[in-house]
Amino acid sequence: MANTELSTLTGDYTIDTAHSTIGFTVRHAMVTNVKGKFLDFSGSLHLDGSEPSASTASIDVKMDSIDTGSADRDGHLKSADFFKIEEFPTMTFRSTSAEALGDDDYRITGDLTILGTTKSITIDLEFNGAAKDPFGNERVGFEGKAQILRSEWGLTWNAALETGGVLISDKIKLNFDISAIRNA
Repeated sequence: MANTELSTLTGDYTIDTAHSTIGFTVRHAMVTNVKGKFLDFSGSLHLDGSEPSASTASIDVKMDSIDTGSADRDGHLKSADFFKIEEFPTMTFRSTSAEALGDDDYRITGDLTILGTTKSITIDLEFNGAAKDPFGNERVGFEGKAQILRSEWGLTWNAALETGGVLISDKIKLNFDISAIRNA
């Protein structure tokens, strides 16, 4: 694992949200991608360096923190057409399994809950390394990606385009840049 003895990383970690990103990309109007992220989230990891399959992850995302760079679009996403944030203020991920794929590649599977609907997703992860920061914190970093179909969680609002196709694709690309600090 990136020049670090894996067994030395075993422990519990808290996601450093100031240095992490939970983002997404969606095709818009059939011609371009819109990117966004969530600004308010929390999470924890348990890494087992001797047995990576015993590692776990848990993330809670505040849905009203969605940021696509457009206040109007963000407002629409928070509305009853999409995330219904008054009724469903939080999106959650709870891992159910993890596996080492070789080199610095891992796969974590878990339950993603959006709008009260829970479905399994698989996230491919790359371990970016471990380091002690200038403040004495032991850190680990991961990059991850997954794809989901938003319709599987009941996110079905759309608009037909005059030229054919729809305004918003069903496929959503999720991306994660995670920095986590070992708990004291």
